[in-house]
Amino acid sequence: MLIKEKISQAVSILRELDCDCWLTFVRETALNGDPTLPYLVDGDLTWHSALIITKGGETCAIVGQYDKKSVEDLGAYTHVTGYVEGITAPLREYLVKIRPSKIAINYSAESEICDGLTHGMYIALRDILAGIGMQEKLVQADRVIGALRERKSPAEIERIRKAIAATEKIFAEVAGFIRPGRTEQEIAEFMRGRAIALGYPRAWDERTCPAVFTGPDTAAAHYNPTARKVEEGHILNMDFGLKAEEYCSDMQRTFYILRKGEKSAPADVQKGFDTIVRAIEESRKSMRPGVTGQSVDAVARAVITTEGYEEFPHGLGHQVGRFAHDGTALLGPAWEKYARKPFAPLEEGMVFTLEPRLTVPGRGVATVEEMVVVTSSGAEYLSHPQTELILIG
Repeated sequence: MLIKEKISQAVSILRELDCDCWLTFVRETALNGDPTLPYLVDGDLTWHSALIITKGGETCAIVGQYDKKSVEDLGAYTHVTGYVEGITAPLREYLVKIRPSKIAINYSAESEICDGLTHGMYIALRDILAGIGMQEKLVQADRVIGALRERKSPAEIERIRKAIAATEKIFAEVAGFIRPGRTEQEIAEFMRGRAIALGYPRAWDERTCPAVFTGPDTAAAHYNPTARKVEEGHILNMDFGLKAEEYCSDMQRTFYILRKGEKSAPADVQKGFDTIVRAIEESRKSMRPGVTGQSVDAVARAVITTEGYEEFPHGLGHQVGRFAHDGTALLGPAWEKYARKPFAPLEEGMVFTLEPRLTVPGRGVATVEEMVVVTSSGAEYLSHPQTELILIG
């Protein structure tokens, strides 16, 4: 089971970081869940719950009485305690027993995936720990959570591959549906229908998955398909992802709509597309454990600007996992909004997108988004890279 695999991985991470224990503290998770919870339990928890993993390998779940059996059934916790009146007594008792010098908890000023502890629950936890003099032992768990999410296991990679395969299948099918006169909305609806028929949920908000943009002067990203019609001479691009067993794909493909008499794309369109493909490949070749995301982003950015295009107004790529945007390391520039993410070193098992873009004046946006996994010596494609424009005649 994946949960047991990830909890075992968490023990190793705690030992690596020399952190005594990691405590995930939640309540009513169907309403206000912690993004880390799916790695620790299968389903939601109701009352105040504490999931504790120690570097010694002991694991403990303290949950409401009616959640106890489902947590026990996971077989992932050394101890499962169910309470009736309140969590304070059993939580204090367990922490006094293990006597941690540091307790990592789920908050972070910079990483959304590590910031699952609400402010109210933080106050409640400090009040509980004050009774045993441990309230000052709390530290951020961002390094623990980041490593747990980012170091993909073979089972996680396999799920991502399944999502990618289904996504690529639908991209291939929609090429036969696109034609002049079709609207962005009609193209998106075709893809949604195929996803439903194949039994795959979308990887993000269904209003913008897929996102379809045809021609110049579009919203370009993160916007719902419109009634705008495909025209000859347009570049058409789309952003699409699916989920397979809760793991995501996130990919983009670029098409060109041939004018009457054209058998290939015009030079300006071809140059833009070829530049994108080269930026992706050169940045992929620069990836390996230990390098920073900023340095990888700089490789792609240099390819784009050397060819006379403006810099793309976003990072080169983000991590993918249970969410389309996942992980704490980022392939991006040193911009305020990215905080320290671009300076995190790459690690084996991280899965990233590579998605530069550029504008071909009067035609539209050329962009391709591939998915790669960092290996011990470099990075390998998980997707089948688009190296040729998809021509729609």
